[in-house]
Amino acid sequence: MAPISTPQTPFGRVLTAMVTPFTADGALDLDGAQRLATHLVDAGNDGLVVNGTTGESPTTSDAEKNDLVRAVREAVGDQAHVIAGVGTNDTRHTLELARAAEQAGAHGLLAVTPYYNKPPQEGLLRHFTAIADSTELPVMLYDIPGRSGVPINTETIVRLAEHPRIVANKDAKGDLGRASWAIARSGLAWYSGDDMLNLPLLSVGACGFVSVVGHVVTPELRALLQAHLSGEFQKATEIHQRLLPVFTGMFRTQGVITTKAALALQGLPAGPLRLPLVELTADETAQLKIDLAAGGVDL
Repeated sequence: MAPISTPQTPFGRVLTAMVTPFTADGALDLDGAQRLATHLVDAGNDGLVVNGTTGESPTTSDAEKNDLVRAVREAVGDQAHVIAGVGTNDTRHTLELARAAEQAGAHGLLAVTPYYNKPPQEGLLRHFTAIADSTELPVMLYDIPGRSGVPINTETIVRLAEHPRIVANKDAKGDLGRASWAIARSGLAWYSGDDMLNLPLLSVGACGFVSVVGHVVTPELRALLQAHLSGEFQKATEIHQRLLPVFTGMFRTQGVITTKAALALQGLPAGPLRLPLVELTADETAQLKIDLAAGGVDL
C-alpha cells in the first residue's frame, strides 16, 4: 500500500532527490542510505527520489539501483513515496529498470528525457508511453533539456498526459511561460525540479517540489509551501528570499558534489563521489559553509 496521495498530489508535495551514500572505498552504503532516508522523512519529506541524477545514477550499476530501492523502501515503509529513477537513453534498458524497480517495491517511477541521442518528439512519445505500459506504477516525467539536450514540448506533454499512469512532471526546463501552458493544458501534477524556481512555479500551478536543497532545508520548504497554499504570499516570498543563499550555494558547482559536502558537514551519511565527479576544494567548502550559514542552516 502506497502512502496517501491525491490526483492533484500523486507523490505528495515535498520530495527530496536523494544522494546515494557510498562507503570510504566507494562501495554502495546501504546502511547509510537507510539512515539518510529515515532522516529525510523525519524532516518532513513526503517522498524520496532514488537513483536520479542526484543519486549518481550514471555511475551505479543496475544491481546497485535495485538494492538501493529495496533498502530505502525497507527503511521508510509506507511513510513516504519511494520514487525510482529509471530513465536512460535506451528504451529497452529503461523498461528493464522500470520492471526491476516495481519488483523492488518502488511506489512510482521517474523517467528523464533520453539524453545524448536527441530523439524527436515522436521518439519521446513512444519512449515514455512504453515506460508507462511496462509496469502498474505511476510515472513522473522529468523534463530537463539542459542535461538531456531535448525538451519535452507542450504538445507532447499533453498527449502523454492521456496515459492513465503518466500522472506528473518534474519541471527543470526553466521556462515559466511554457510551464504555465503545459500545466493548464495537460492537467498533470507539476513538481518544481529547480529549487530557485520553487515559489514561481507554485504561482503558475505547481503542486510541490522535487528538491536537492531538501537535504538541508526540508522544514523551510514545507513552510514556504504551506504559506503559499494558505494565501500568505508575503510570508512565502520572505521564506524564499531567506533561502536564496542556500539555493545559490548548493549549485555553485554540480549539485551532488555540494550536497554530499553539506551532509558530511552535518554528520549525515554521504561518503565520497564516483568519478567523473570530484570533491569540493577547501576554498569551495569554505564558501559552501558561508552560503549555508547565510540561509540559516546549522552546521
